[in-house]
Amino acid sequence: MADQAERLRALVQGQRDVAPIKRQGNSRIIVVASGKGGVGKTNLVVNLAITMGQLGHKTLILDADLGMANVDILLDLKPVFTLVDVMNGKKELRDIILQGPYNLEVLPGGSCIPEIINMDNQQREQLISRLSYLEEETDVLFVDCSAGLSRNVLNFIATADDLVLVTTPEPTAITDVYSVIKLVDKYGMHSSVGLIVNMVSGPKEGEMIYHRIAKVCHNFLSLELTYLGSVDFDQHVQKAVVSCSPYVLQFPRSRAAQATQQIARHLLGIDKAPLPQKKEKRFLKRLFQRWLGETAEQ
Repeated sequence: MADQAERLRALVQGQRDVAPIKRQGNSRIIVVASGKGGVGKTNLVVNLAITMGQLGHKTLILDADLGMANVDILLDLKPVFTLVDVMNGKKELRDIILQGPYNLEVLPGGSCIPEIINMDNQQREQLISRLSYLEEETDVLFVDCSAGLSRNVLNFIATADDLVLVTTPEPTAITDVYSVIKLVDKYGMHSSVGLIVNMVSGPKEGEMIYHRIAKVCHNFLSLELTYLGSVDFDQHVQKAVVSCSPYVLQFPRSRAAQATQQIARHLLGIDKAPLPQKKEKRFLKRLFQRWLGETAEQ
């Protein structure tokens, strides 16, 4: 267990209303995860990314959900090619990136991650070189992880600048997200974690759940839990999902859309201090190096 801990620590379409894009250097990498499925994580990622695009930031979503990669479905996009085609040299990266609204791009990659992990060293280096420019051309790169605590999820968490966790008022969701927080603290992956409480009855419920989890973190853990906000349970969200349209675009005046806009602004540090970052360079290279190291150990 001590050796594992050491390894983890060491490795651990409308554009008219968009503000002008101001390049900020290397991408800010935000990994969004949850303890369990069904908490609305992917939908939040899509709508947060679009909101940041509306604010003038170029955003990209890496759909890294191995089991239920569905960012493209929520945006009514139809991927023809995948990272496998890039790995095989059949397509360039620009051929597989999906264009969404408001400066948003999507890199569908969840189902391809097993193939990436099993690549040889030369293939990995070639893919890294093709992917690395994304970090220079993007302001915010969201990584939408699978639910739970698989090795791949832990790799994404350990190498990202920011970690945002999504939960709901359900007791099981709260318990599971705390399990993620405990593991992040145990292996020293992040000193600060952001929390979003989704599908609440109102702001007070979200704050109550945050304070409950934050109190336990304060008593037993060393990391800081930052409250990013809550999103109300809103029928407009379900209507937007059915029509494959982001709710911040279809229902911009809805409670859910307004709450999501506030959370995006919080993450960007517009209205409040942004989530503290452990900012490091070359996220993708660090991630691939972790995968390479784990493969060598097996």
